[in-house]
Amino acid sequence: MKNSRRKRKKRRTKNLLFLLLVAGVLFLVWRSIGYPGLYYPGKNAPMPSALHPEVKQKADTLVSRAAEKGITIQIYEGFRSNEEQEELYAQGRTEKGNIVTHARAGESYHNFGLAVDFALLTKDEQLIWDMEYDMNGNGRSDWNEVVAIAKELGFEWGGDWPNFKDYPHLQMTFGLSIRELQWGKRPPGSNIAENQNS
Repeated sequence: MKNSRRKRKKRRTKNLLFLLLVAGVLFLVWRSIGYPGLYYPGKNAPMPSALHPEVKQKADTLVSRAAEKGITIQIYEGFRSNEEQEELYAQGRTEKGNIVTHARAGESYHNFGLAVDFALLTKDEQLIWDMEYDMNGNGRSDWNEVVAIAKELGFEWGGDWPNFKDYPHLQMTFGLSIRELQWGKRPPGSNIAENQNS
């Protein structure tokens, strides 16, 4: 009697481990296919094709408010298509360069028009990412001054992330996770027609 119970328990454990292994393999296949078809459970929800209007307006305000402090910045990256995201993800992996993102297509707020990247613009119009640079000569880091303005405007800063620091990155999530965006949820004001004109 005890032997048959042990055998059944052992068989159930083996079956459970097998199912977990199969589920893990299927998940990895799903992740590797990732884009463009299977990755979005809410794939019928229209994808943005430009920055969300509020993000665009706040980014413009950031540029203006930084200029008032004598700091010139440029928003060099905003909305990013899934194809562009995959190309960026390949950098430092299958393509030359350093790894600059851990986000695949559909895993970045850029893909949903909710993020921008900035850099400082020198007097000779060179983009720089020097976090110690003091263009306005007030003894404080211009970078940190820009980040402080961005936070006042409601942006989250990639430099605050606990693991992979993304210092040029600013995003407005509107309380939505990437998973929710993938499932088709969109923040208020995400009218696609409105986005296409911005």
